[in-house]
Amino acid sequence: DPDAPLVAMAFKLVEEPYGQVTYTRIYQGTLQKGKFYYNSRQRKKARISRILRVHADQKEDIDSAGAGDIVAVMGLECATGDTYCSEGANVSLESIYAAEPVIDLSIQPVKRADYDKLSKALNRFMREDPTFRVHVDPETNETIISGMGELHLEIYVERIRREYKIECTVGAPKVSYREAPTRETPFNYKHRKQTGGSGQYAHVVGKLIPLEPQAPEPFVFENKVTGGRIPSEYIPSVEKGFRESMHKGPVAGYEVIGVHMRLEDGSYHDVDSSTMAFEICARDCFRETFKKADPVLLEPIMKVEVEIPTEFQGPVTGALSSKRGIILGTESRQGCTVITSEVPLAEMFGYSNDLRSSTQGKGSFSMEFLKYQKVPSRFQEEIVRKAAKATAKA
Repeated sequence: DPDAPLVAMAFKLVEEPYGQVTYTRIYQGTLQKGKFYYNSRQRKKARISRILRVHADQKEDIDSAGAGDIVAVMGLECATGDTYCSEGANVSLESIYAAEPVIDLSIQPVKRADYDKLSKALNRFMREDPTFRVHVDPETNETIISGMGELHLEIYVERIRREYKIECTVGAPKVSYREAPTRETPFNYKHRKQTGGSGQYAHVVGKLIPLEPQAPEPFVFENKVTGGRIPSEYIPSVEKGFRESMHKGPVAGYEVIGVHMRLEDGSYHDVDSSTMAFEICARDCFRETFKKADPVLLEPIMKVEVEIPTEFQGPVTGALSSKRGIILGTESRQGCTVITSEVPLAEMFGYSNDLRSSTQGKGSFSMEFLKYQKVPSRFQEEIVRKAAKATAKA
């Protein structure tokens, strides 16, 4: 129905010399030039200045497009996966799935004057690519870019140099490990602080329950408090305190996943309790409880496909096994052998050079994130030691 409210998704962004081009798929209704539409993620309106029908490298201006059409749109400031709809429709399509980044790289411009340009470039890339992330390390003040692999980040560093004329210094790639509990652990934690005036009081009781590393959500909060033992206005502060503690685990400072926090009981004080007191209580409680829950480090495991001439199958299979890889299978494809395996990301740095030299330049490979898995104990000790050393330097 062309008269139905518009529902459309921005699925690809491209920066052109004359501005951002947003490739958009229309699911319902009609998209019209000059009209305002509502971005349901940003919760604000945007005007469509131009609609372009794209044929290869040719673009044709049109006034409108209907359901089923894929068009390029000018005038939108949005991110990949944003939904646009008619005002009042307030529809939000399921966003494009973006896996969590598995590799980090520090980056800084050689010239201090280029910091603003670098920031502009990184913000643009984040809008274009949901798997590309940027954050500032609060301890070292370094800008950290995160992505799906070594090559993924190398491409962005090269684009910064080529498109923005910024020479950058980059650090060594670092694996994004995770920390997770392995044992159900009860907690009963009180936060008390008495100063000259009113003090702080909060008390929480419950359980930390481990989730599977592959659980859909890294954190689950469950409120089982009854009878007003903790007033309802303080419950969100408890959840916030728990959540904020997930950003940095106590084992080696990596993000925490696989946690179900069940709040079962507690107490409060009419004068000294506050949202701040319960938030602080939850943060401190989480740190103390997590340490008792036998936490372990998890590492990203990649699904690796290597395509090689058959005569190199033996050496390549042996090399993957030596990288703690598990061979899942082999198959013939167009005269070549394809080896499928699971390999820890930490073992894959520099693999493209290794593969080239062992196959006379005739081999190629691809990899994608598969799952998180417990780091063997002998490697965990070394990772924790290096993390402690890096923190001490910072």
